[in-house]
Amino acid sequence: MSSSAASAPVWEVIAREAGLESALWAAALRSPDERDQTPVFSPLGPDRFALGLESIYEGYLLHYGRPRLFAPPDGDTAVLLGDYLYAHGLVRVAAHGEVAVVADLAELISLCAQLRAEGRGGDGAVWAGTVALLGSGDPRLETARAALRLDADARPLHALAELEAGPEAVAGALALHADRVE
Repeated sequence: MSSSAASAPVWEVIAREAGLESALWAAALRSPDERDQTPVFSPLGPDRFALGLESIYEGYLLHYGRPRLFAPPDGDTAVLLGDYLYAHGLVRVAAHGEVAVVADLAELISLCAQLRAEGRGGDGAVWAGTVALLGSGDPRLETARAALRLDADARPLHALAELEAGPEAVAGALALHADRVE
């Protein structure tokens, strides 16, 4: 998926459904001309998961960075909207019936929350590695996550992402991510 018009429906769906879900979410939407419709990590994974991945990532940005589609009026609204988008993204992914994908994304969210709580980096590598190997059941992914979780070493996740998605794609995603997170 690219940032071209082909990706526009993803952003429209996220915005429309959030707005229909709650007047609070509708009020937090940026105007269409202020929205950034650039996919960050979804291009590293299967296209069928793009909507769910971008929903979850937007939720992540509401918690820890600068969201692309929303400008909530306060921190409480940002956390609630982020939680909604996490859940809604997982529901979207679960609709494909691939339990391993949902488990990978739950581990992604959990590990990133741990890193943030501990004030450690490496969240971009977790995103890139997880999405690049999403649902594969590849034991290298858990080994690489353990290296980050236990030894603060993000290099194995980064290397896995590059092996699966290519160095240029990973570098691009990580640059976009670094621009968005705090």
